[in-house]
Amino acid sequence: MNYWRLSARRTSKAFQGQNMTNPTLTNPAQTEAREEAVIQISGLNKWYGDFHVLRGIDLTVKKGERIVIAGPSGSGKSTLIRCINRLEAHQEGQIVVDGTELTSDLKNIGQVRSEVGMCFQHFNLFPHMTILENCILAPMSVRGLSQEEAEATARSFLAKVHIEDQAEKYPGQLSGGQQQRVAIARALCMRPRVMLFDEPTSALDPEVIKEVLDTMIELAETGMTMVCVTHEMGFARQVADRVIFMDEGKIIEENTPELFFSAPQHQRTQGFLNQILGH
Repeated sequence: MNYWRLSARRTSKAFQGQNMTNPTLTNPAQTEAREEAVIQISGLNKWYGDFHVLRGIDLTVKKGERIVIAGPSGSGKSTLIRCINRLEAHQEGQIVVDGTELTSDLKNIGQVRSEVGMCFQHFNLFPHMTILENCILAPMSVRGLSQEEAEATARSFLAKVHIEDQAEKYPGQLSGGQQQRVAIARALCMRPRVMLFDEPTSALDPEVIKEVLDTMIELAETGMTMVCVTHEMGFARQVADRVIFMDEGKIIEENTPELFFSAPQHQRTQGFLNQILGH
């Protein structure tokens, strides 16, 4: 079966029967806070040699917004969010995160990375460290927390992702879904202003995807600013404020989930949704 269609059906089943309303959208305080732009991207261009991977990207993400980026493989989705914390360097245009422009200045890069958490397809946990040690490393070395403070913070976030009882284990002793939840908790221990997710469920077995998506939904409901590259369209329907569709390095379409799925405007978007949802 086509992977995209399988992913969409699997996600639909995972969310079947759940409340599809978005509680943060009706919170006046959060609505007002969203007027603040946390990420501002203007005229972004990036090349890999002669390959023009990002072509004139303009994107604003406001405080508390949840953005889902969709599109076919090779469209530039992952490259775009990796540029937001300078894991990839852009050649043209401007990226400003929380008032700091991302350039080759190492001080600025460090400042942005301290405010932007990221979860990857693969968990990138240190295998020789316990779960707790993985979570306290950055807060102690970057934020300057004492070990006592860092451990208290780590245990609180491990509890939020429902994995506090695994704190003394090593990553190899956990399932893939558990390791991804640890990766989310580890990022949250830095108390970031923005969370980036680069296809966080793509490396997981189908039976554990739901537990990671549930964790991300709970995080979204706290008002966290999120930019998520994913093929899980059920998650996009439930969580996103905007769905952005990319193809060939460009933003082709963006809209609310309701309109994106019910009335896509671009022919390329329509073809993509037909393929993954079986419309």
